[in-house]
Formats: sequence, structure tokens, C-alpha cells
Amino acid sequence: MDAERATLRLLVAEDHALVREGTCNILNGEQDMEVVGEAADGEEAVSLAETLQPDVALLDIEMPKMDGIEAARRIRVISPRTAILAVSAYDDEAYIVGVLEAGAAGYVLKNAPSSTLLEAVRAAAAGESVLSPDIQRRVVGILARRGKGEKTQAQLSERELEVLRLAAEGLANKEIAAELGLSPRTVQSHIRHILNKLSVASRVEAVVLAIRSGWIRPEELELSSDDERN
Repeated sequence: MDAERATLRLLVAEDHALVREGTCNILNGEQDMEVVGEAADGEEAVSLAETLQPDVALLDIEMPKMDGIEAARRIRVISPRTAILAVSAYDDEAYIVGVLEAGAAGYVLKNAPSSTLLEAVRAAAAGESVLSPDIQRRVVGILARRGKGEKTQAQLSERELEVLRLAAEGLANKEIAAELGLSPRTVQSHIRHILNKLSVASRVEAVVLAIRSGWIRPEELELSSDDERN
């Protein structure tokens, strides 16, 4: 762990008290993480996000008063710099696509090991992809089946589209760098420019927009499994 790494300020929204407490204990056990707010429902999560402006908000999907999808949508407006990570017990396509379209950076299942959760939080904060290759394939497939909107002129350069296309295939920054013969720092710079140009908060949101706009064709993506990539 880099001793100079800034502490990530986190908001945890979960209606089950024992699950919320356990999640907070895992996060607070890391030197670079601090839970600054806890919410028991979606409305409270939105209110705390507006007040605290956390680096990452971890949202359950099924919560009273307001579900995690609507909470994510509202947090994206009132705290645009907050990365949103959905943490759910349900491996449901409607939930996954819904919360990603609402602006979440990724989706983690509650039965995942704590190491996966911690990795996902750090990745979301860094603007990295927070989807397993399996979920990435499913999201792209769903978007492809739904069809695309009218094809619009890409707001990105050819190089930025290359980077985003590889991100859509589930590659991490280092893998994109190796594929294109660039440095990881250059890839990170391209990702930052992509997010700024498209006014989105995460690579996942940028990929969704690119597919919807017709800049990326799902049938042209090489979506490999974990085993094939390792």
C-alpha cells in the first residue's frame, strides 16, 4: 500500500443493519479507507451524499423509500465526483443494467469475498472498470439486443475510441496499454479525457453511451472470459 495514498471517503447505504455494520468494518479496516456516512435507505443515502460528497458511495439496490437505482441517478446529479458502486445480493440483469445506466461505476455481488469488494472500491475511485468479464459480456449483450439510438457523430478522437473499445471488452488500463503500445499513464490520460468529453463519471457509463450512440458495435467486441485472459 502506498503510504502517500489519500484516504478514500466512503458512504455505505444498506437497509440491513448487520450487513451494513459488517461492510463498514471491512472498509474501515483498510488504511486508505474511511466510512464517513451510513444510510439505511435510499433517501438518506442521497441526503448524505449531498452533504458529505464522498469519493465512493456503495449502494444496495433494494432499499426502502428509494431504491439504489434511483439513488444512484440522484447522487450523480448532486455529487458528480462521487463514484457509485452497486452492492447487491441479486444477479439480475434488470438491476445490473438499470444501475449502470443510472451512472454506477460497477456492480459487486454480496457473496463476493471481501478482497473483491475492496478491489472494486479502489477501482471505482480510480475510474477503473468494476465489472467482471462475465457481467461485462452480459451488459453489452443486453444493450445490443435492445438496439441502439440514432448513430451520432463521435465526440472522441480515433485513439480515444480505440481505448474505449478495449475498455468495453473488459481490459484494464495496463492491458489496454499493452494492446496499443502505450504507457499506462497515457491510457489513464485518454480515459480521463473521454470521461470529461462525455460528461460521465466512469468507464462503464462511457461504454454504455458509446454503444447507445452507435460509436461502438457490440458484435465487433472481443469479449473473453477470465480464463482466456489469464
